[in-house]
Amino acid sequence: MKKIPLICVILIFSLTSPIFASQNQSIINEEDSPVQFFVDYEKGFVSVLSHTIQISKTSPEFNYVTQGGQDILFPFERINVGAVINDRHRVSFLYQPLEINTVVNLDPSANVKINDKAFDGTTELKYSFPFWRISYSYDLLEDKDVTLGVGAALQIRNASIVFKSTDGSENNVSQNVGLVPALHIYSMWKTPVGINLSADLTGIYASSKIINGATYEFEGSILDASLRAGYRLKNNVEMFGNFRFLGGTSNGTNAEGEFTANNLATVSSTIGITIR
Repeated sequence: MKKIPLICVILIFSLTSPIFASQNQSIINEEDSPVQFFVDYEKGFVSVLSHTIQISKTSPEFNYVTQGGQDILFPFERINVGAVINDRHRVSFLYQPLEINTVVNLDPSANVKINDKAFDGTTELKYSFPFWRISYSYDLLEDKDVTLGVGAALQIRNASIVFKSTDGSENNVSQNVGLVPALHIYSMWKTPVGINLSADLTGIYASSKIINGATYEFEGSILDASLRAGYRLKNNVEMFGNFRFLGGTSNGTNAEGEFTANNLATVSSTIGITIR
C-alpha cells in the first residue's frame, strides 16, 4: 500500500504539468525516436486456487490451501520495464515478487510431514517464489493499432520454502535458484475510443530428459497469462485493470536423487499504470 501514493503522484503530475503541451506527447520518449521506452506497475491481490507440495517420497502431500492457511487473499504486485524498437521488436524486463507467509495450528492427527520431519501445533509457513524475466517478441502485423508479437522469454526463479514450528522442535528450509526458458506471446488492440485491450502469455512444459538428456525423471511447467483493459490518458499515460492466471508444476528428482512435487495455481486482480 505504501507505493500507491507514489503512483498517484506520478499520475497527477503527468496529467497536470504545464510543460506537456500536447495530448500525445510522451513523458519519457521523443516522438520520432526508433526506441520507445515503457514502464508498467500494477498492484492488487492474489488468490491461491490450489497449491500442494511434497518433499521426499516417504512424506505425504501437504495442501497449502486446506492445511496451510492460503485460503485468503494476499498482496500482489509487478513491475515491468522495456522498449519497443522500430515498432516491431518488444523487449521487456519483469520483476515479480511473490511471498506468502501464514501461521497455522496443525493437528497431530493430520500426519503432516515435510522431508520426513513431523510438524504439529503452531507452525510458521513461508512460501517465497519471486522471479525475474526477460522477454522478447516480434510483431507479425504492420497495423499501428493492432499488435501480435511472438517470441521467447528466460526466467530466473528464486524459491524459498520454510516450515518452522514456533516451539523450535522442527524446522525445514528448502531453497534453490532455477533458470526457465519459455515461449512468449503479446497482443494489443488500440481501440478508436481510447481503450487498450491486451493479452499476454508466457509458458512452457518440459522434462529434464527433453532439455538436457538427464537420466533422472523430472518435469515442470509454467503458465503466466493475463487479460488487460486500459484507458489512454494524456502524455501517453494509461491506467489499466488486469486479470491474471499464474501457475506452475514441478515434479521429480534432482541430480542428488531428492524428490519434490510442487504444484501451484493462482489468479490475481490488479490495477496499474503504464507510462510510455
